[in-house]
Amino acid sequence: MTDPLSAWRGFLDRPNDDRVKIFGVALLVALASSVLVSTSSVLLKPYQEAHLEAERAARMAAMIDTLPGLRDVMAELGVDRLETRLVDLGTGAYVTGIEPEGYDFAAAAADPDLSVAIPPDQDIARLGRRAHVAPVHILERDGALLLVVLPVAGRGYQSTIRAMLALNADLTTVAALAITEQAETPGLGERVEDPDWLALWPGKEVMDDSGRIMISVVRGPASGPHEVDAISGATVTSNGVGDMLRFWLGDWGYRSFLDRLRAGGL
Repeated sequence: MTDPLSAWRGFLDRPNDDRVKIFGVALLVALASSVLVSTSSVLLKPYQEAHLEAERAARMAAMIDTLPGLRDVMAELGVDRLETRLVDLGTGAYVTGIEPEGYDFAAAAADPDLSVAIPPDQDIARLGRRAHVAPVHILERDGALLLVVLPVAGRGYQSTIRAMLALNADLTTVAALAITEQAETPGLGERVEDPDWLALWPGKEVMDDSGRIMISVVRGPASGPHEVDAISGATVTSNGVGDMLRFWLGDWGYRSFLDRLRAGGL
């Protein structure tokens, strides 16, 4: 039986231009790099997720700060954050038995046991699957709804865009829109995070009097209460944001929840 140590020494003694040695060294470097990258990914994943969650929380706080007087109301109520609840998107009812803290909305959408495939003709956000359960963030005072914030996601030009859509108590008017995650084209699509563009959204109406979803992003000057100007040079990304909002406000999104909230059925 060949001694492994002797075989290794024999390999090292080969000339540096030997094809076997060249191939062997390249293979060993590739294997070592693969192990290092995989190990680093596993070890760093909790820190990466914690960082992303902290960044999302910071963006949520920044969005709240853009809403006039909201911080004062929250201080009056003695709260520093909105109440998070989980909603069954199929029925629109609140879900019990699952803690909102730690619930990973994106991971649930990728898990076949926790999600459902979206019919292609309904998948205007180009997500493929949708989680059964979604978080919502609520602010109430004396039993009266003040604000609801809905996490939303959809495909842009080259990445999945994630955002928070805040609706006023009428559940029709946009209070704010905050982009929490995107990897769009630098200098173009990434401008979905531009404060000047996000400032166009407050006051827009997401539906008409009949309940039809109307919010959209348009090329050229926006007209009417349902339209927002597209970002110049980033039409696909802009349209992706509009499609994302229409999807999540519709039947495959939060419509059942919002209908029940309007009717006081929660």
